Amino acid sequence: MIILEIAIVLGAIYLGARMGSMGVGFAGGVGVLILTAGLGLKPGNIPIDVILIIMSVITAIAAMQVSGGMDYLVSLAEKLLRKHPKQITFLAPVVTYFMTLFAGTGHTAFSTLPVIAEVAKEQGIRPSRPLSIAVVASQVAITASPISAAVVFFSGILDPFGVDYLVLLAVCIPSTFLACMVGAVVANLMGKELADDPIYQDRLAKGLVKKRGTTQITIKPGAKRSVMIFLMAIAAVMVYATAISDKVGLIVNPVLPRDAAIMVLMLTAAAAITIFCKLDASEISNAGTFKSGMSACVCVLGVAWLGDTFVSNHINEIKDLAGNLLQSQPWLLSVTLFFASMLLYSQGATTKALMPAALAIGVSPLTAVASFAAVSALFVLPTYPTLLAAVEMDDTGSTRIGKAVFNHPFLIPGVVTIATSVALAFLFGGMML
Repeated sequence: MIILEIAIVLGAIYLGARMGSMGVGFAGGVGVLILTAGLGLKPGNIPIDVILIIMSVITAIAAMQVSGGMDYLVSLAEKLLRKHPKQITFLAPVVTYFMTLFAGTGHTAFSTLPVIAEVAKEQGIRPSRPLSIAVVASQVAITASPISAAVVFFSGILDPFGVDYLVLLAVCIPSTFLACMVGAVVANLMGKELADDPIYQDRLAKGLVKKRGTTQITIKPGAKRSVMIFLMAIAAVMVYATAISDKVGLIVNPVLPRDAAIMVLMLTAAAAITIFCKLDASEISNAGTFKSGMSACVCVLGVAWLGDTFVSNHINEIKDLAGNLLQSQPWLLSVTLFFASMLLYSQGATTKALMPAALAIGVSPLTAVASFAAVSALFVLPTYPTLLAAVEMDDTGSTRIGKAVFNHPFLIPGVVTIATSVALAFLFGGMML
């Protein structure tokens, strides 16, 4: 029966991957239906907390986008990239990393990818190099963002083990950022020089490669104000989390737990942006970030529910099978998370589905924290939206997906980045935990 149930879980994930986008969530619901109504398993926990955090954060980000705040941030990123164009392969991941860290969603990379591709072309640099590591950095940074659903949920289940929110960030931020820089070094060595690439030369001869030049972005009057409000909300989240942490203890028995505080502060930020930037609230639901965020909620709902349904019904078997192995070979947790996230398409869903089970079977908090970055292997299958966008925006043909599916420029820099992050997190975590 367990083999049949695993086949159903994998089949649902495969079906979702074929449908794409929210289809992953739809297929997760189908899997839950078959496992429960069909095979009699007890339904797992619905990841309501993760979904509500995503919704509240995305609402504030969408309000900031409508007010022009995202355009303002992109204009700052473009100035940085054009000021040091020869260093595009190293600056591009810095930009996408910190935009994701700041916003709590990797979809912010969409707005910077065209700039990265254009600056690379202007300098005769193979665009696949900066684009590949920029996409990877935008995914890995989720595990270091103070307001991402994955970080907030993971810190919550780590609290009983004496690892609070601030310690988790103190390990994850430096380890993931330094790992992205190592990934950039690897990406900079990938592929032929642009001038030597026959596919580029063929496209150039056919007139398929266009030079757009500097883009002119009109900054709306309330753009800077919306960014400041959003920054203040993030700062408030950090300050409040510090004040209520057991190690600081400035606020004892807080009225609002951390998760609820994040939701309240993000919704308040959305309200403040709407009021002070004079927005029409009805426009916010049409923002690209809002649509992608709500799509992510559906994916997390279906996939994480499916994963928890299977795991919660077989936690004892999993403990007997994997407990001793993970105790003796702790690095295998990162491998498990890597392949799971490759299929689940969501850091939040992977964290919700597997991390509680890992801690329940006796995996040490250090191992769990160090392996956390491995939930970001969304770049392996060339079907993730930001990856596809990077391929589409590079008209030189250098950022291409090979016939073997896995032979694309994102794979090696991504694997190196995650492996380095896990190794560094074991090092930093060993000092702090």
